[in-house]
Amino acid sequence: MKGLRPEDYLEPSCIFCSPEEERATPVDLRRCLTRLDEYLDRNDYSAARRHLDYWRQEALTGRDWRGLLSIENERMGLLRKLGDEAAALEAVREARELVVRAGLEDSVTAATTELNIGTVYKSFGRDREALPCYEAARAVYERELDPGDCRMGGLYNNMALALTGLGRFAEARSLYEKAMAVMERQPNGELELAVTELNLANLAEAEQGLLEAEAEIEAHLDRAWALLETPSLPRNGYYAFCCEKCAPSFGYYGRFLDAAELKRRSEEIYART
Repeated sequence: MKGLRPEDYLEPSCIFCSPEEERATPVDLRRCLTRLDEYLDRNDYSAARRHLDYWRQEALTGRDWRGLLSIENERMGLLRKLGDEAAALEAVREARELVVRAGLEDSVTAATTELNIGTVYKSFGRDREALPCYEAARAVYERELDPGDCRMGGLYNNMALALTGLGRFAEARSLYEKAMAVMERQPNGELELAVTELNLANLAEAEQGLLEAEAEIEAHLDRAWALLETPSLPRNGYYAFCCEKCAPSFGYYGRFLDAAELKRRSEEIYART
């Protein structure tokens, strides 16, 4: 999930803000996010949750609605990973309220929030609820962002997942192609490309059936594996996360040795960070 960094949420103050909001005490968001990344690099989701809960309370106490919105976006992603649907949906409600309270409607920040909300819905099997979120994000992103911005790739990939779940295969394939065109231009974009290749394998199965799509699926798996083997990729926490994310797909399609190797790499990186 894409989180909000300071450059995403720091926008000009709204001229309609009340004096109370102008006197808000901003949280040290950079410090919060730096520490959060350390927990995530160690795969310590419990500590990450406690950390975000602490900073959420700090933002509430200081009436820092924009900082709180950034924290809620991070919480949505974490709660989704933890499988806590009730808490994730509560974070969705709060995030939408904060977009309005901070005066950020129709901004890139609001679009990123809708993207994150859509990803929450998608992760809990709510494809029909996810799709309008992605459509809202797409309208703003395509208007405001450079076509090669990495956020475009993330949006297209996630939107294609929802379309696949809804059986709209041609539209999904088109968006996966758009996502790959963006990620091919990004530093270390091989990781996102590998994930997209596995998504395309799932799309082929959903559209054609497992037996009929066998050759296409194997081709996607081969390309994904080659991308994960790219020598220049930093073997850091994000690499570990992507290995962990990709392993089940290799296992599902019978490539158990590949799945086991990806799990080994992931565990090894988490153990030393």
